[in-house]
Amino acid sequence: MERIRRDDIKSLTLEQLKERMVRMGEKPFRAVQLYGWMHRKLAGSYEEMKNLPASLRAVLAEEEPLVVLEKKREQVSGIDGTKKFLFALPDQNLVESVWMRYQHGNSVCISSQVGCRMGCRFCASTLGGLERNLAPSEMLDQIYRIQDLTGERVSNVVVMGSGEPLDNYDSLVTFLHMLTDENGLHISQRNVTVSTCGIVPRMYDLAEENLQITLALSLHATTDEKRKELMPIAQKYSIGELMEACAHYFRRTGRRITFEYSLVRGVNDTPKDAQELAALAAPLSCHVNLIPVNPVRERGFVQSERRAIDAFKNKLEKNGINVTIRREMGRDIDGACGQLRRRHLEEEKKG
Repeated sequence: MERIRRDDIKSLTLEQLKERMVRMGEKPFRAVQLYGWMHRKLAGSYEEMKNLPASLRAVLAEEEPLVVLEKKREQVSGIDGTKKFLFALPDQNLVESVWMRYQHGNSVCISSQVGCRMGCRFCASTLGGLERNLAPSEMLDQIYRIQDLTGERVSNVVVMGSGEPLDNYDSLVTFLHMLTDENGLHISQRNVTVSTCGIVPRMYDLAEENLQITLALSLHATTDEKRKELMPIAQKYSIGELMEACAHYFRRTGRRITFEYSLVRGVNDTPKDAQELAALAAPLSCHVNLIPVNPVRERGFVQSERRAIDAFKNKLEKNGINVTIRREMGRDIDGACGQLRRRHLEEEKKG
């Protein structure tokens, strides 16, 4: 896996940036100006930073390349206005991000890795394996470019695109602190959701970070046997271990866990599955988010029928579980994680 700089200037916290400026012979207040340009005004180049001396801008341009993602493709849903972006990173690797408009504000779903190594059977992101992790700057700039391109404020962020966030733990934590920093976009931590397929040790680590984010567990099955068929990570961590980690996270943070549950026809959508899911969710006061699975060409999974989805939801509610069915956004624009990137790479290969 290719190594990347995690200390590029846009990945530095304000305190780290002050230290960097002092080492460059500058006053600490220059760091405050520079941080504001990068993370609040969302500058795309040093040339835009007019209150910095020209000499400093020249040195920065030479020694500290600014991470700014390049839009390669944009797709707009004719159904709901959802926008899907394909961005090129500085090394020309590609990542996807999605912009969605809701009544409560605009939400952006970002990627945390180029590809993924988790191997979940219903996900297109993992088909080509993991290329590399993203730096904090590359995670942040997905949001910055989308806000710049749409001209609208982002109020909610979901780290649920390509990649497993907890598999890129250090970058993720830095990203979360910078995203919610009052000197940057200052998005409320309660408006940030991080999804994981269930890397148990990192779930315990995250509980100690003093964050008020929402943790969403991609559960998708109620028994170890069935989960192993869908998610290779289940070979390493049992559902029992997952539930213990969830309980610890809830105790330490006071933040209710969300169970993400993709409904696949004939695989995990029976009344028995619903009853077992209710038994897992009830002790943790979990919220359950039911996801009608997005069909992936390379996999054989089919979305559950609407009747089965509604019956599943009703069964959970009768057992006292707070449950929603995720709105299907961007179905007509390669809505599932990894689909647009994969199609773009296939088209490039064919010339």
